[in-house]
Amino acid sequence: MESSQLKFAFWGTPLLSVETLDILAQHGYTPCVVITAPDAKSGRGMRENASPVAEWAEEHGIPCLKPEKIDDEFRSQFSTYNIELSIVVAYGKILPKDIISTPRFGTINIHYSLLPKYRGASPLEQALLNGDAETGVSIQQMEHRLDSGPLLAEFVTDIDPNETKESLRARLTQIGGETLVKLLPQIIEGTPRPKQQDDTQASYCTKIEKSAGEIDPLGNARENWNKYRAFFGWPGIFFFTVKNGTRIRIKITQASFKEGQFIIEKVIPEGKKEINYTDFIRNS
Repeated sequence: MESSQLKFAFWGTPLLSVETLDILAQHGYTPCVVITAPDAKSGRGMRENASPVAEWAEEHGIPCLKPEKIDDEFRSQFSTYNIELSIVVAYGKILPKDIISTPRFGTINIHYSLLPKYRGASPLEQALLNGDAETGVSIQQMEHRLDSGPLLAEFVTDIDPNETKESLRARLTQIGGETLVKLLPQIIEGTPRPKQQDDTQASYCTKIEKSAGEIDPLGNARENWNKYRAFFGWPGIFFFTVKNGTRIRIKITQASFKEGQFIIEKVIPEGKKEINYTDFIRNS
């Protein structure tokens, strides 16, 4: 079976899913249907905005399904595509057991950690928070239990001590897409060698909440630096201080780690523009 003949569905929602779709398309793998989150309302006018994956599907003329829930109506619609494989990359919801097992080759998922380490919603952030020296990408044959399926492929990569979430995510997304492209012919030919995960070695991570970005600027320097790296972009890191009798929130936008010290370089005081931290301290 040639790549262009593989009938597969792609499940995903955010931008990193689009980056994986682009890699697949560059190698001749185009989904016959895309499934993504429903349009979300945002902005002052509460306009409905399609997900990045939905926009990609429209640009490429690919049918796109946006189910509010996986019900009988969706199952009927999904079955008409007669897909042979489902690929899941950051879809955002847990798939029912029957949907996972429907395709001939089942359902596979790209996960951005070395499973069974960091099963769950935030593996990339957790690796940075823990100061890990390495991480990687796992492609698993999905089961209904969270991130517990047999491993079909793995790729290990080092983490630079100064690397932030954005650069690490970009690297892992590229690695994941390339690893997937190499795996697909094996799936088509039926030659992968699945490796069962050792559940006794499993660890879990949860969805990141905005409040997780709070730090004590005088606290453990390494932990603050790892938080800065892990939460770079969103949710960011911040602390509270009192100025003129009012408690205000200070967002840290630029920092560094030198000679064991966490050095705050630029901040955005609540309601103000970005300034150098030294200027903020001087005027406090």
